[in-house]
Amino acid sequence: MTNIVTMLTTLFFGFLVSFLGQLPLGNMSFTATQVGLQEGFKKAWQFAIGVAIIEMIYLRFALIGMDWVVLHRMVFLGLGWLTVVLFLVLGIMAFITARKQQVEKKALVLNNNIHRFLLGMMMSALNPVQIPFWFLWTSTLIQAKMLAVNPFAYNLFTIGAGTGTIAGLAVYIHGGNWLVNKLKTSNKTLNMVMGIIFLLTALLQLYRIVYKPFI
Repeated sequence: MTNIVTMLTTLFFGFLVSFLGQLPLGNMSFTATQVGLQEGFKKAWQFAIGVAIIEMIYLRFALIGMDWVVLHRMVFLGLGWLTVVLFLVLGIMAFITARKQQVEKKALVLNNNIHRFLLGMMMSALNPVQIPFWFLWTSTLIQAKMLAVNPFAYNLFTIGAGTGTIAGLAVYIHGGNWLVNKLKTSNKTLNMVMGIIFLLTALLQLYRIVYKPFI
């Protein structure tokens, strides 16, 4: 019985941390809303699963240890700069698209033939800040003896985290769909909101790179 409780507790902590981490409005959550609105819930869930898989991989890096990250930190720094440039470009293009838009069209980030599962993986991969996020939380939980230091516990925690990510995005997929339909928000407005989110994310990532590159 004790082992079962410990297993469920580990799953729960992984789920809770990841679920709460997804709730603040961001690129992934807003994109999940747009996919659900413009392409249906099935593709939105494909997107969410793609996001979750990459987050689980990043989490495993954090659980294995930061030694690998330190040895390869220039890779993540370079990826961080790429994220800044990409999000700035997407933000500016979203504003341009919204300004020129005369009829209802797909959101800029969805105006492609990329499978939504792969799109979720790509967008999640361009968010290396997940590694320090998970390193902070896993270190805290280990020190508080809420997460055992063994591969089995790590696997359970990772599964819980992946489930939490999907659940958090589900709030935006279904709740965002309801809210946008309730407010009768146009795609033009959604493009403008997405532009703002991309620009804010780019500025936040730039701040992290300049002032906290390896934290």
